[in-house]
Amino acid sequence: MIHIENLNVAYDSVQALRDICLDISPGECLLITGPSGCGKSTLGRVLCGLIPHAIPAKISGQVQVAGLDTLAHSIPEIAQRVGMVFQRPASQLFHLRAEDEVAFGPRNLGLDEQEVQERTRWAMQTTGMYDLRHEKPSSLSGGQKQCLAIAAALAMHSQVLVLDEPTASLDVPNTRRVIDTLAALRRDYGITIILIEHRLAEAAQLAQRVILMEDGRIYADGKPQEVFADRELRYRLGLRRPTEEPSESWGTLIQANGAPAIDASPLLTLEGVSAGFNGQAVIRDVHLEFYPGEFLALVGDNGAGKSTLAMVAAGLIKPLSGQVRFLHGARPRPGLDVALLFQDPQEQLFTDSVEEEIAFGPRNYDCFDPELHTHILQESDLWDLCARHPLALSVGQQQRTALAACLSLHPRLLILDEPTLGQDWGHLQRLMNYLRQLNQQGTTILLISHDYKLVHRYAQRVILIHAGRIEQVGRIQYPSITHMEAKDEIIDT
Repeated sequence: MIHIENLNVAYDSVQALRDICLDISPGECLLITGPSGCGKSTLGRVLCGLIPHAIPAKISGQVQVAGLDTLAHSIPEIAQRVGMVFQRPASQLFHLRAEDEVAFGPRNLGLDEQEVQERTRWAMQTTGMYDLRHEKPSSLSGGQKQCLAIAAALAMHSQVLVLDEPTASLDVPNTRRVIDTLAALRRDYGITIILIEHRLAEAAQLAQRVILMEDGRIYADGKPQEVFADRELRYRLGLRRPTEEPSESWGTLIQANGAPAIDASPLLTLEGVSAGFNGQAVIRDVHLEFYPGEFLALVGDNGAGKSTLAMVAAGLIKPLSGQVRFLHGARPRPGLDVALLFQDPQEQLFTDSVEEEIAFGPRNYDCFDPELHTHILQESDLWDLCARHPLALSVGQQQRTALAACLSLHPRLLILDEPTLGQDWGHLQRLMNYLRQLNQQGTTILLISHDYKLVHRYAQRVILIHAGRIEQVGRIQYPSITHMEAKDEIIDT
């Protein structure tokens, strides 16, 4: 089904893939993983023809996918046999209704309308998006956009499906639904599936084979249980041990204890806040207090209102009702008092180099500190990328650049909206440990994540939001494993 021989890809002077040789059988499910920036996404773009036809790059070698030479055939020809779901789902969504987004591909194949409708309904029901079929894609949450992009790919009935971090922004129910759907596609339709992932627990359950990449090369190729058994290799490449995530809902994982451990006045207060877009409330009657030096987590299913709450707390959108007060009644100053790392890092990157991006805020406010600037670059593992254009980086590297830019202004409250996108566990752990150091020095941190292990490891207090309302505030627990097992698992991951 897929044959790759001596594939080399370079962006200008940056070598992204080196001498890749790979054969994938029809109906096989392959997991591709490795450190952020190792070339995984570049390989996916080659398989679907975006490189070299849409993304400029120097390329050599042979690539045959589903009987087509992807270097010679056009993107429309390849798209009939190869479906692609990107890391940034918003980049492939352009219709005004979710239903039309999913139907677009089948209609362009010239199928009759009944077949188009059947495929569209099946794909949206399979991904849990059918009830949102009349919504605007731009109004959906990050996780819902991810599900919609997957539905659009499924509706094409492609022979090969390439998914670049399809579960990165998904809650547990949607992650399980996507994995089950992919398993059924392979079993019932013989579709070849390429999963590019950092969340290995879910992907390893589906994959028959795993490839580890490093520095643009294939480093290991074998069965998941054999490749991931090498703890030293996992540690060196910054990979998690693919243990099973808890299957319980957040409500059963949170112990009711909403009292902060800090005896101080609140840093930020949300009092009876309702907020949303176009006059429609997404969050309703929210009462929350964030205290100096806290490390909190905001959790909930896709579309619950987590990102909206974050934007209100950061002062980026005004409440429809209620008040947001920083310290003694002042309004929070975006960037200085409260900084927000968006789900999509490209929404906050705009300069010509990584170094400029991180220095922009401090220089704009006349508070640039060369020593702090160097320290942030090093802790974010961006020192060697200083001169690179941010939009030429991998998504994981873009995420770290945007986070470093947030940190450069030394905000009192830092909000991270799904910071795991594109991040291997090694980079993520290094960043989170640095954030914990800042937290111990007094910075308040609010982490928004679906990642149980990340929340369990770092958060002192957990806030559960459901349908726009705060349901629980407490501490996370792992009810299905013993304390020692949890400790060992955290150390190993």
